[in-house]
Amino acid sequence: EWPQAFPAVTICNYSPLRYDRFISPFLNYTNARNITNTTNTTIFTTAQAAYIQEFLLYKLNQNESLNDYFYSLESMMMSCNYNNMPCTTTNFTWFISPLYGLCYTFNALLKSTGQSGIKYNADNGANGLLELSIYVHQNQYVPYLSNGIGMVALVHDNVQMPIIELTAMLLSSGKHHKLGYAKKTSLFLPAPYTPCNDKANLGMQAMFDQYHDADYGYAQFPCYFACIQAYTYKKCGCGNPYRWNNRLVVLPNTDTPINIQLCDFDNSCYGAAGIEIMNTESIWTTFCPDCTLECSYSEFNIQSTSVLAPPAYMRDGIKQFVESSQVPLPEDWNTSYVSEIQSSFVSLEVAYETTRTEVYSQQPTMAPVDVISNVGGQTGLWIGISFLSLMELAEMIYRLIRSQCHRLWTRT
Repeated sequence: EWPQAFPAVTICNYSPLRYDRFISPFLNYTNARNITNTTNTTIFTTAQAAYIQEFLLYKLNQNESLNDYFYSLESMMMSCNYNNMPCTTTNFTWFISPLYGLCYTFNALLKSTGQSGIKYNADNGANGLLELSIYVHQNQYVPYLSNGIGMVALVHDNVQMPIIELTAMLLSSGKHHKLGYAKKTSLFLPAPYTPCNDKANLGMQAMFDQYHDADYGYAQFPCYFACIQAYTYKKCGCGNPYRWNNRLVVLPNTDTPINIQLCDFDNSCYGAAGIEIMNTESIWTTFCPDCTLECSYSEFNIQSTSVLAPPAYMRDGIKQFVESSQVPLPEDWNTSYVSEIQSSFVSLEVAYETTRTEVYSQQPTMAPVDVISNVGGQTGLWIGISFLSLMELAEMIYRLIRSQCHRLWTRT
């Protein structure tokens, strides 16, 4: 396939929260609930960490923005190049993941630009290469929240909503990673051959609005998320607290999105509702009748390799970026910056491995013309009737009727 659209690439910091932005509001929350009684922002315990998700859920249910607690792309991205041309933060759209915080997507189909905004492998006379240099600021990771340091990345179709929590690749810091992709497309026949779907319903469209200008299309998993959340709200009066981007739901036989509250984590209703809808056919057909396979679907097989990074000659440039990023530095930065850079630097290269696209396409085994031919052939074989015989029979009937009519006219 050439020219081939370069896929969308979504990246997130592996640990979502910036300690310097998060700790004071968090202590205000825990102190107000008599969980803690401290203003010390330098000590953070495992007991406090148990209330992080509860704090974030409280903020969401108050319709307060969480963006300030997460890492902005400006504070992390040192450089971006696509096909030897610089790219900036304006080339990314964003969304919030309950696991990774703010995530950023390059080359998604956007409502504001349409197909003209999609980048292709052949742009600028090159071969489709995205190069990113990221600094994850591991010194600002909230203790006990994450069990690693680095980035997460997902290569996906330009019109596909990134389900980063399920399918992301983990990229460790201190390395240059190369993700080589090969495209695979599956095409299914529409009705009446299969029950496949390619139209996003109102519930999915309401969910896609949380992805800020992205123009995503129908996919089966997001359809599940939307309809299960709608049923959970119908049954429990609140939604699954792990579905942050499903706070707008559309109930069956309605067309108005409802802004819902998310359930408390200790509320067992949302879990029971999820089990009930997936195991009760009548409920499933009411809330999820459209959630069938996609009529067309593209995925990318990834080959991942990596080498140590950064080389020594890059350290001064990285040091300057970190010092100008407005993210607090470690107290011993002047003496430990070499090891800090090694712990927080991630380099990513996304490139195609082949221009070939593997296509799985359904073809009808019997077209309408084949049906007519087979009916005629089988009829002729088993009862001795052919199309010509039918025409002769029709002619004979016509002649008999004409003869009778002629006799009647002659008598009168």
